[in-house]
Amino acid sequence: MAGLTEADVALLLRLIDLPTAGPLEGPGPVWLWAAQTAYAEAAHGFDVVHHAPAEPSELDLPSVPEAVRDAARDPDFLAAQPNLVLRLGPADAPTVMFNVHLDTVAGHEPASCDGAVVRGRGAVDAKGPAVALLAGIRDAVAREPRLGREVSVLVQAVAGEEGGAMGTFGTRPLIARGFYGALNIFCEPTGLRYLARATASATARVRVAGSGAVDDRPGDGHNATVLLGYLAQHLATELAGGQACIAGLHTGTRHNRVYGQGDLLVNLAYAGADEGAALTAALDRAIAGGVERFGSAFAGVPELARTAADAARLTTVDWLKRGLPALAGGGPWLGGLMATAGVPAWPTAEPAFTCDAIWMSEVPGTATAVLGPGDLAANNAHAEGEFVALADLAAFADQVSRVLRAFTATPTRTAPG
Repeated sequence: MAGLTEADVALLLRLIDLPTAGPLEGPGPVWLWAAQTAYAEAAHGFDVVHHAPAEPSELDLPSVPEAVRDAARDPDFLAAQPNLVLRLGPADAPTVMFNVHLDTVAGHEPASCDGAVVRGRGAVDAKGPAVALLAGIRDAVAREPRLGREVSVLVQAVAGEEGGAMGTFGTRPLIARGFYGALNIFCEPTGLRYLARATASATARVRVAGSGAVDDRPGDGHNATVLLGYLAQHLATELAGGQACIAGLHTGTRHNRVYGQGDLLVNLAYAGADEGAALTAALDRAIAGGVERFGSAFAGVPELARTAADAARLTTVDWLKRGLPALAGGGPWLGGLMATAGVPAWPTAEPAFTCDAIWMSEVPGTATAVLGPGDLAANNAHAEGEFVALADLAAFADQVSRVLRAFTATPTRTAPG
């Protein structure tokens, strides 16, 4: 069984102590170059075939979130967030690609280990899986001499997975450059079960642009707080079903002011392109219906009559993120390969989640899965006290080794068409 060495644990603690939250998470140092360099140095036998940030032109492609486009106006934005690709074996051999992200959410916490558990930002999402991945590859190569000669391994260690970037300047450009395999594994916490689906999301900004007023004469202005609050409740009812997150609402912070302007954010998760298009259309219809109902409900309220009369003119919807692909299936031979490797499947009835695996949905002839140790909620990913058990990392390393050996033993090596 594959295991973690003292050097592996030391590498993980070092990676956690390097702050790698991207600029979309807020101000602060971004030491991704250093983290990726340390990771590459630990990947014995691998060649560095790419280590560079995305090109600015790659952010002009469709479906890049508005927040990414805005941030990239700063020339230092991309420069601080490179992507690393490592290769073991010939470029023209059947290939397994593993993707890990070394960026984290904000909130740096010092690394610690008590001999059984590692704590710190990125412990489970996803610096811990990144280190366990190297241990698993090392074990597989030791057991199967054809690995690295007849079968190749690619490792992507990317930026831009967190912060709402959706992989648009990390994984997506690497896939476009051909850095993928017949089998592609995205290392995210799945409880050591392989998931062949990944949702995408669209984010709408509902904006009210009216005129404010003082608290002594509230009817003289437009009350964006009441209008957006009404629309938030209306959308929660109209879009009920678990796919809509009624998120941030902001107008102002003072107690003696009627705010005429404000924003409401709504996030829509979907599992396929048709479902995504249906959800975005449903939101547009729900906003129109909500505005109409608001006008009828408050036309007779003196303090809100002006807001009611002008609501349709003042309310707009623009999409901060839309048109992202979703991964709907892992490939026809994925299940058989994973069964051979002894990796259990994610339950069909359990919802999927969003990760960079969405970018493999547009690559034909390949198989893709999400697989990793731990659980996003149970291990406090994205939150204070993030942790991972060394036993879970060792179990993931063992899965990686078994998957690589099963792939190598496949007669056709399941090469893409």
